[in-house]
Amino acid sequence: MALRPAVNNPINAWLLLLPAVALIMAFTHYPAVNTFISSFFLAGKGGAAPEFVGLENYRFLLEDKIFWKVLKNNLVFASCTIPLSIALAMTMAFLVNAGLPGQAWLRLSYFVPTVLPMIAVANIWLFFYTPEYGLLEQVRRFLGFSGVNWLGSESTALYCVIAVAVWKDAGFFMIFYLAALQQIPPSLGEAAMVEGASRFTYYRRVAIPLIMPTTLFVLVNATINAFRMVDHLFVLTQGGPNNASSLLLYYIYEVSFKFWDTGYGATLTLVLLLFLGLASILQFGVLEKKVHYR
Repeated sequence: MALRPAVNNPINAWLLLLPAVALIMAFTHYPAVNTFISSFFLAGKGGAAPEFVGLENYRFLLEDKIFWKVLKNNLVFASCTIPLSIALAMTMAFLVNAGLPGQAWLRLSYFVPTVLPMIAVANIWLFFYTPEYGLLEQVRRFLGFSGVNWLGSESTALYCVIAVAVWKDAGFFMIFYLAALQQIPPSLGEAAMVEGASRFTYYRRVAIPLIMPTTLFVLVNATINAFRMVDHLFVLTQGGPNNASSLLLYYIYEVSFKFWDTGYGATLTLVLLLFLGLASILQFGVLEKKVHYR
């Protein structure tokens, strides 16, 4: 007996989508809407009901000098960590894909920072940066230089955190680049060699354009990481000195859970979401047009 063809039923499709839609609504859209509403209220003290203050939180945000300093820090942090992480990850992927001796150990050494817990990574680097007896200070003392308080100076604290973030993220991004490089047909490399192209020319003209979809994916993740960085700050600097290394998400934590000003914390959260939204529009609306998918 012939089987009857399945009848298209939109109800079945919606039932299959329902679990995913429910999770997205519960953990993405509802918190976003609730945060937007909370930004118009002043948190009640001592269990009192929140007070509606309209745009007062936004007016205070424009006058908040700490916010502008933290925002500048985060923009500097993002402008340094994103290109450095991507460039370092791509370079490491090229090295471990080149068939060098000890390739397995090289690949392992690049990937080890990725599997370490964030707090463990921060504690390792805290030992490097510790004044007088830290690893960096021992090297400087051996070379005859005077000591530097790396995490206690406003001029160096943020860049120390940037170094930790790049060291942590580059190995993770390398895995995606390595997978993309291994998908490139070997015949393209052989053709480039026959034509007399150097290895640098092959990477610039062939390999890098072909892995652009991976670069877009890594760029999105690197941007998100740059604006959600908070773990390392708890161990390394706690935003100091004088908010010189504080980032936007850490400032949101301080306002919301140290000072219990949840209304202003919600306002800051919306600013963070705005920056991530603008970054997404730029990446997918502009950069994706230059990405060629195979």
